[in-house]
Amino acid sequence: MLLNILLLLVILLVVRGIARLVRWFLLWLGRGRRLDGAVDMRRINQDAVRADIEAENAAAGVERLTRAQQAEVIAAQLMDRELFLADLHVGWYQVVIIFVIGSMAGLVLEELWMLITAGLTQSRVGLVWGPFSPLYGFGAVLLTLVSFGLRERGARDWQVFLASLALGGALEQLTGWGMQTLFSAESWTYAHLPDHITQWVAWRFLVAWGLLGLVWAKLIMPEALYRIGSPTTRRQVVFVVLLAAYLALDILMTVACFQRRAERDAGIPPLNAFEAWVDVHYTDEFMSNRFQNLVVGREL
Repeated sequence: MLLNILLLLVILLVVRGIARLVRWFLLWLGRGRRLDGAVDMRRINQDAVRADIEAENAAAGVERLTRAQQAEVIAAQLMDRELFLADLHVGWYQVVIIFVIGSMAGLVLEELWMLITAGLTQSRVGLVWGPFSPLYGFGAVLLTLVSFGLRERGARDWQVFLASLALGGALEQLTGWGMQTLFSAESWTYAHLPDHITQWVAWRFLVAWGLLGLVWAKLIMPEALYRIGSPTTRRQVVFVVLLAAYLALDILMTVACFQRRAERDAGIPPLNAFEAWVDVHYTDEFMSNRFQNLVVGREL
């Protein structure tokens, strides 16, 4: 019991340390050389309102904000967010960051879900390098683009629900079919469920995609885009460009590894030095240990 408590405390300290390190790094990125004409339009009203309230409180000898004053600051923050989103054009900068966050958060949630519901401690990663599950990353990006576009058009909740439902179903179908067709691999199947539509699509998960889309459009997407903001320093641009290049290389390398795994199962020898290098460093054993939820080749 004592060891478990100590372990929990160590984990909390590590998480807290990582959070502080990430916060410091983000602040460091924001202090780099400014981009020409770049102005951070966030927090203008919020900072002005807070400054006025704090000045009033200082004159009255009050240190803490009242609930009414806190509500005023929150209202100013929401106004800043709406003004920022009204002028925002979602581009590559926001897309890359959302892909990374979605890939990592989705992976963590999936592994926690499997641990809670099935008692499995299983690697559910989707790329050969790093803690990423690209299905969730692409899902987060597509949900963001679609929900942001619908937001600009004043779409109703039922339209967001149906669009998210269709988007999630298409993403699952295309991903599952592509993996099986191109690489003879299977990451999940709903064939055993009574409400399955295809091997990779089921009604219950379509509804889940629709509900997720509503939550994403109403709560997650606006705040995420507001906090990500637009690049204002060269450090931010360089960092996200390097991150995008790494992810692109990771995806291409993963495709190459799965391609060679399928070719090895078919008895096809490597045709060049790169394929021979892949066979040496990314063996069947490595692929099985790395992608523990995958069924590949002859195992299907």
